[in-house]
Amino acid sequence: MDRHIGPNFQIPAGSILVFVTVSTALFLALFDKFLFPTWKKMTGKSLTPLQRIGVGHVLNFLCMGVSALVESKRLNVAKSNESSNIVPMSVLWLVPQLAIVGISEAFHFPGQVAFYYQEFPTTLKNMATAMISVVVGVSFYLTTALIDVVRRTTTWLPGNINNGRLDNVYWILVVGGILNFGYYVICAWFYKYKNMKEVVDHSDSPYHE
Repeated sequence: MDRHIGPNFQIPAGSILVFVTVSTALFLALFDKFLFPTWKKMTGKSLTPLQRIGVGHVLNFLCMGVSALVESKRLNVAKSNESSNIVPMSVLWLVPQLAIVGISEAFHFPGQVAFYYQEFPTTLKNMATAMISVVVGVSFYLTTALIDVVRRTTTWLPGNINNGRLDNVYWILVVGGILNFGYYVICAWFYKYKNMKEVVDHSDSPYHE
């Protein structure tokens, strides 16, 4: 994709993911200062950790859907310009999906930390933040396995993605995300909190200062 912004600046390919980090940092602050207090004033209750995680799940598969649509458009542009190695489509088309990832993380990870910190026995509370790294590590392995299966069974991920169907991979992730969210809702519905009076106030979160 075209990574130029103006005539003299080109975004380094490895820096594209900075939009995720910026989005996460920005929305963490917005949620902490505005969204969560407003929600509590309107409903009289704070969002529980499981509700925050659930919102993160929804945003995750919505992000994959947006990614699939953008990739489909990119492939159409690529086929119309097969003579060019660079698809004449701005890399900024990726920003919305990366921003959604950041918003998802702003809900999901603090919700997970709050949940672990709140529900773990006192002697294990220090493991709360470490659990996030464990979950991320496991998911990286699962992602690698999924990509390997896709490459072995389809032609969607060739060396040149302009000849592949990366959008189909994203749609698979959308379906997987929806199924995962359904399973999560069932588990969350039957889960009984052990260590809170009603709900965890946003100010009790380890992310709150």
